[in-house]
Amino acid sequence: MFDRDKWNEIIEALTANVFRTVLTAFGVFWGIFILVILLAAGKGLENGVKNGFSGIATNTMFMWSQNTSKPYKGHALGRRYNFKNADVNALKQNFPDLQFVSPRNQLGGYNGANNVVRGTKTAAYTIYGDYPELTSQEAMDIIKGRFINHGDINNKRKVAVIGQGVITDLYSPAEEVIGTYIKVNGVNFLVVGVYKKKGNNGGNAEEGQKEIFVPFTTFQQAFNYGDIVGWMALTAKDGASITELKAGIFEFMRSRHSIHPDDERAIGNFDLFQEYSKVNGLFLILKFIAYFVGTLVLLSGVIGISNIMLIVVKERTKEIGIRRALGATPWAIRSQILTEAIFLTIIAGMAGIAVATGLLAVLNMVLDSMPAEDMMFANPSVDLFVVFVALLILVGSGLLAGFIPAQMAINVKPVDALRTE
Repeated sequence: MFDRDKWNEIIEALTANVFRTVLTAFGVFWGIFILVILLAAGKGLENGVKNGFSGIATNTMFMWSQNTSKPYKGHALGRRYNFKNADVNALKQNFPDLQFVSPRNQLGGYNGANNVVRGTKTAAYTIYGDYPELTSQEAMDIIKGRFINHGDINNKRKVAVIGQGVITDLYSPAEEVIGTYIKVNGVNFLVVGVYKKKGNNGGNAEEGQKEIFVPFTTFQQAFNYGDIVGWMALTAKDGASITELKAGIFEFMRSRHSIHPDDERAIGNFDLFQEYSKVNGLFLILKFIAYFVGTLVLLSGVIGISNIMLIVVKERTKEIGIRRALGATPWAIRSQILTEAIFLTIIAGMAGIAVATGLLAVLNMVLDSMPAEDMMFANPSVDLFVVFVALLILVGSGLLAGFIPAQMAINVKPVDALRTE
């Protein structure tokens, strides 16, 4: 029930020395402000990094063959072997938790020799032989035409999907790209689509737009690869972990290629899911640090409020003695002091939350006006859970700040209090 007289006393006590009250409240204001800003900054960094993974199947592993490091079954150490087309089907049949098994081949690379010709223009690009599933595993948008389809795979069509960087190098401005031909290592390919990579995928963003994709089967036939598979991109289904599957996959592949069971070097791999999990773990640590630092700063403010409340209790000793002599219960005295501490803490804390929220709103407006592509910091914000936690911290802080002064207040004997000058 609302007690007007009680709240008038609280307001009067807190406004008796406004400057002191404001300085005291600033400690709590600053603590909660820092807490919200640190959490929002961590969230902004997390959003920016995860945007870089947007469109990528993070539950993916890349696997390729390497020289063996152990002799086995008559094969010498250092033997070079290759994955084959049959390995792809075998993996699909024996590992039902794999959603995609995409074989890949590659020609050229960064700073390689010129391998693509169009008219009088030549350039060097990375040429990939791929399956249609690649668009579900890699972050790219088809901005014109189409990507490779299974009809291209089955019929070994000589079609190509090129990046915007290729267009810049080989085509004139405003020239129509779809339906034109490019020559890759002496083989003509019809351009059927244009892609744009999203983010830089941990590499060079400009070079990522200078790649050419052709059907995997066409690649093998046109460039005399036979049934060789250069490497594979394996993606696990939802609910399964590629990190947990890879040990079994390696064992299976070693047995198919007569590799020593303990040869850890014969199969190279990059576990994207494992790396992504490390990133998530890093952000959990950052969030913990934000809570830890913010709480310590807030605690310093709470200590300041507790000290001020001790001074206030000392100044009001005679008043407390009179109230005790008139019949005020210990709980009435304690609740008065606790309420003052909680009220001051919550007001200061909510002001800190409001100012931090306003600052974040301005920052988001600035970020929204900037190019979002490849931005490593995006949408810094705090959710309702954080606000709820902050409120709990404020209430707990207020109780902590007022507890000792409240106990001192009720320990004052009425006779001693009335003697105080």
